[in-house]
Order: sequence, then structure tokens, then C-alpha cells
Amino acid sequence: MPAKMELAELPRWEMTAYWFLSFASHLYSFYQLHRFSKEHEERLDEEVQLEKGFLIWGFRKDPTDFEWSFWNEWAWRSLLWSLIGHAVVSRLSCVYLPQCRKAVLTLYGVLAAWWLLGSRGVALLMLHLSASLAVAQLRSPALSWGCTLLLLSTLHIRSLQDIQRNWYDSDESYYLLLFSIAVCALRCVSFSLELCWNPMLVGGPSHRCFSPQFRKIQMFITQLYNLSAYNFYHPLFYNGPILCYKDFSRQMEQPVCKVSAAWVLGRTLRVCLWWCLAELMIHLMYMHAIQNNETYLNILSPWALGGLALAVVQFFYVKYLVLFGVASLLVTVDGLEAPPLPRCVSIMYSFRGMWRHFDVGLYRWLIRYLYVPLGGSQRGLFQKLIFTALAFSFVCFWHGCHDYLQWWALLNWAGVVLESAVALFLSSGPLHHTLVRFLSPRMQRRGLALVSAFCTAMLILSNLVFLGGIHIGHVYWKRVFAQGWSTIALPMLGFLYCFAQVGLDLDRKLS
Repeated sequence: MPAKMELAELPRWEMTAYWFLSFASHLYSFYQLHRFSKEHEERLDEEVQLEKGFLIWGFRKDPTDFEWSFWNEWAWRSLLWSLIGHAVVSRLSCVYLPQCRKAVLTLYGVLAAWWLLGSRGVALLMLHLSASLAVAQLRSPALSWGCTLLLLSTLHIRSLQDIQRNWYDSDESYYLLLFSIAVCALRCVSFSLELCWNPMLVGGPSHRCFSPQFRKIQMFITQLYNLSAYNFYHPLFYNGPILCYKDFSRQMEQPVCKVSAAWVLGRTLRVCLWWCLAELMIHLMYMHAIQNNETYLNILSPWALGGLALAVVQFFYVKYLVLFGVASLLVTVDGLEAPPLPRCVSIMYSFRGMWRHFDVGLYRWLIRYLYVPLGGSQRGLFQKLIFTALAFSFVCFWHGCHDYLQWWALLNWAGVVLESAVALFLSSGPLHHTLVRFLSPRMQRRGLALVSAFCTAMLILSNLVFLGGIHIGHVYWKRVFAQGWSTIALPMLGFLYCFAQVGLDLDRKLS
């Protein structure tokens, strides 16, 4: 899979066929999954207690996706109102207190966090910020990383978990604190490493003091204020997307460009449509309830099995269009540039592309603060393998380091390494000249799509492990590749070839 390969344009009739087969396979497999869901609705209701539907009359709703149910409940309970409050406060501060906008937004963010997490939750977050900042004063990236990993490890200490649970009346409030701390850790790394590399970026203006001791105290207070402003910025506080401190501080100091009401209304309607689409999916297809039961996975028809895989990963994509879309809307209104929204997973044809284009903020964070400081692509092959493994290990640890996450990280690492090896092999001198000589540019692209179909199959498998656990990955491997290699795997690769061609065509148009 040669890097930066120039993609040839295929005939229009051929691309039309790929688009049609891609859409038709999605719709038909979703229909088969819908039929299976309705046929087993009563039994599923006994097992997971399907909720009364409200989006479609007469349909029930699958509530078993924890993340979607969690954020939906918090949105209607308080987050939606606090985000609207942020938009109002931000606009008023731009009009009446433009010089104090950063301070006003920081104060609002702290008060909003206090309202949702309580005084103890905010105090714990401030303790993490202070500890991280204190270690960063030593100007050692290794010590800053060690401090962050140590603070993250406290999330897995049972005694501390019990103490923090007792602060709240419900588990949902405790989980909100956990999510806040986890995202806070990424921001602490960003701030600390920027402080190590460029102290003036995070230290603020230097004023004359009576003694060097007072100057150090003044600088520390200024840095703590800047770190708090970065961490408690309300639209990104609980779930991201991640914005590096360098970009946040630079953009926060710039004048806010006025955004038209029509643009805001259009983006709001778009987020509402994504939310409706996500709700429609869990009303029509009970994919999360089905994937948790291995018996259902073994009796699904091949088309319904494929529909389940596509529905699970597509729902994950639409879910983050909503979660990141709301945050990106408010960030843009505030004059900041949010990371691009996730790209559709059905047209992802490589592991590297998935990491680059799904959670762009996290990808940029990993490249800037982990991969490049370690040496990145400037070192030898063995070092690159180690550095890539360290990046995936951190992502696994940050997500909780459960056994299924370890397998997911291993699959992604192996996928990235294998793709890099294939790219290196195909771009080698003699082989590359042979391919160019005997294959036309269009045939080269078709060959690339064929190779990408295998990558897409493994990518979907790794995502199923991440979203559903090891058991669902095991069932898919057994049914598709071990038992159904001739009846299921070959037709599936044919459709994945069409998906890859659509993704390659979109990349060609965007390049």
C-alpha cells in the first residue's frame, strides 16, 4: 500500500456501480438485522429490558449502549443547559468584556464543573492540575509523563474508587468524574510538555517583582490560571475532542470572528439530524443487545451478521458525530478551530487512515506529545515498531486497560505495522518498476482496493472487539474466516472492495 500513491480516476459507470453496491449492501444487511431484531424482540426485552420508544410509534428502543445512554441522560439533565449557558456567557463577554473573555469563560467552566461534579470533584481535579504543574516546573518531559501515568493509575485503585463513589448519589455522577479526570490527564500532558519545551508559551507575561522568589510564585500562579482556563473550558471539558494547548492558547487570544445566525442554525440542525439518526438505528436494530449474547451471534444469518458488524461501527460513528459535533459547534462560535469531525467508518480502508481521520484531536495529540518526541519516523525500523507499540499501549491504558482493550490495541498495532510493511514492499525499486510497467494506473488502483479490502476486514474486526468485547471478535473470526471462508468471507471481501473504492475516490477528490 504505497504511501502518497497517486490515485487514478476510474470510469464513471464503474464508480456508480461501487456506490450502488455499497449502499445496497448496507441497506439490505440492515434490513436483515431489523427482521432478526423484531423476531426476537420479546426475548430481548426479557433479557435487557427494552425501553419504550418515542422516535417511532410502536417501536421499542435498545438502551444497552452505555455511552449513548449515559451522555443522553446527562444532556437532558444538565449538560445541554450548561452548554447553552456557556454560549450565552461567551457571547456577552465578547460584547461587554472582550479583554476578560478568557477569565470569564474560566470562571464559568469552574462553576459548571462545580455544579455537576460537586466541590470534592473540582477539588480532586485541581489537585491533579497542581501536581502536574508542580512536576512540570522541573522541565523534564519524562517526569511529567510519569506524573500523568501515576495520576491515571489512581483511577484503578479500588479503595479510591469507593471513596469517590461515596461522594455521589448515583454511579452516573461518579462516571462523569472519571471521564473528566481521564480527559484532564491528556490536557495536563499537553500543558506540561509545552511548558518544558517553551516556558514563555504557558507562563504568561513577566512582571517586575520585589525578589526572584515572588517572581516564581507569580509565574506559578499565572501558569495555574492558564492550565485551569485550558482544562475547564466547558465545551471540551467532559469528553473532548482534544485540542492541544498550543492551539488553544493561540486561538483564545485572537479576536472572535462573528458567526452568522444562519450558520449556527444550520450546524444545530445538522447535529439534531445526527441525533435522530442514532436514535432511529437503536429503534430499528437492537444491535447492542444482540452482540452481548453469543447465542444470537451464532444463529444470525450471514447477511444479518454482516449487518450487525456494520450497524455497530456505524452507530459508533454517528454517536461521535453528535458528541463531537455539539462541542465543535460551540468551539467554532468561540472563535477556536476544532479538530475535524470523524470520517465515516465504512469508507475507512486502512488502520492508519482510521487513526488519522476518526478522532483527529487524539491523533494529533499522540503525534505531538508521544510519537514525535520519541523519535517518530526519524529512527530505524525497530525503534519505529517500539514507538508505535508505546503509543497504542498508552491509548489502551488511558481507556482502562481491560483485556479486550489489550487485544484491540494489539490488533491495531499489528495492522499499522503490516500496512507499513506492505507499503515498503510495494514501493521497493524492482517491484515498483514492474508494477508500473505492467499495470495501468487504473489497474494499480484496483489492486490497491483489493489489498485494502483485507485491511478493512481486519479493521472492522478490531473495532468490534473494542465496541463489543473479545467474544464478538471470536465469533466473527470463527463464522466468517474459519467456517465460512468460501460462503461468507469471499462475498464480504467483494463488498469491502466496493467500500474501499468509494473511500479511495473520496480521498482522490480531497487531495
